[in-house]
Amino acid sequence: MKLIDTKIKNDVLQSMMTIIDKRRNEIIEENKKDLESFNRDDQALYDRLIVDQKKVDGMIQAIKEVKEQEDPVGNTISERTLDTGLKIVNKTDPFGTIMIIYESRPDVTIEAAVLAFKANNKIFLKGGKEANHSNIILEECWHQALEENGLSKDWIKLLHLNREETREFLSNPPEKMDLIVPRGGEKLIDFVKKTATCAVLISGRGNNFLYVAPDADWDIAKKVIINAKTDKISGCNALDKVLLDSNLPDFEAKVKDLADTLDNEYNVEILADSKVKEVVDYPTLPTEDTWSEEFLAMKIVLSSVDSFDEAVEKINKYSGGHSSVIITEDNELALNFMQQIDCAAVYQNASTRFTDGGQMGVGAELAISTDKLHHRGPLGLKQLVTNKYYVWGNGHIRE
Repeated sequence: MKLIDTKIKNDVLQSMMTIIDKRRNEIIEENKKDLESFNRDDQALYDRLIVDQKKVDGMIQAIKEVKEQEDPVGNTISERTLDTGLKIVNKTDPFGTIMIIYESRPDVTIEAAVLAFKANNKIFLKGGKEANHSNIILEECWHQALEENGLSKDWIKLLHLNREETREFLSNPPEKMDLIVPRGGEKLIDFVKKTATCAVLISGRGNNFLYVAPDADWDIAKKVIINAKTDKISGCNALDKVLLDSNLPDFEAKVKDLADTLDNEYNVEILADSKVKEVVDYPTLPTEDTWSEEFLAMKIVLSSVDSFDEAVEKINKYSGGHSSVIITEDNELALNFMQQIDCAAVYQNASTRFTDGGQMGVGAELAISTDKLHHRGPLGLKQLVTNKYYVWGNGHIRE
């Protein structure tokens, strides 16, 4: 794949910022068409679909942040010269062609494309039909920016495919695909993993857990739980399960306090395990599968555990591998928790809502990877490259 000069890439991004700013009212009007035809039964999906003035400002800011970052391509990772005189240099290199499959969020059409392009990758965008009008006009903006700077529109392409056409595209792509990122639920991820013929990087579900240890500062625990649950229910970094250690001082009073606050002040639907139900009268978990469910709603499970080890075991068994929290004043216990929990992000005394590229200092993100190869956590600009060995010789042969 041809490498584009950094200045040209940044010129495209500058053009894109100008174009989006000038066409912001058009973008919002096209988004209104999507909103008007959307079934609002799924509030989380509806929230993700909305594009308003603030969201357009966020798109421009995301592009600006990527433009200002160092070009991730062609950077030296390691360099050595062997005793034989053979020089071996390992450098960052583009993946080539990336595909992302996502639903609802038109801002992904901006963030995914800006990251892929700055890292010198071609990208196919497969958005959901519910955001069709929004995505089409954003693709028009990208194409305008590319053509203004003498580049082909093929660098960024929106796909208009139904499920069967998507299956065919994944199993018999019209050109070599190097990486696919399915950004959605388990059904989508399973569909892509079974169908794709290239590498698939999993952007998994949330289903995030928080464990309140016996020594926890209760005010901190409440503040973190409320923020993680209610700040943005449509985020994959929202909280779904709370494990309260039964050895908490005044356990029953604290359970009542938390349940009362979540229910009466924030209108959160509460599910309780058998021990918590003895304290507060809320419905129990309908099935064992509820432990594995990502709610994306004002809904939470309050449960009790009898030990640190039980909490760790339950989190590792049921969580989506996204984010987990321990509330404790014991730094050694927190470190032990962080080391044992199998998640992309682990926290002490902080909300899961920080698992986000912008919040973690990465900037715009393609997704939050819950995979372990080649990267886990926010997929930012530096994570959208692979590596290549450059070997310099002078008639060297292996003997």
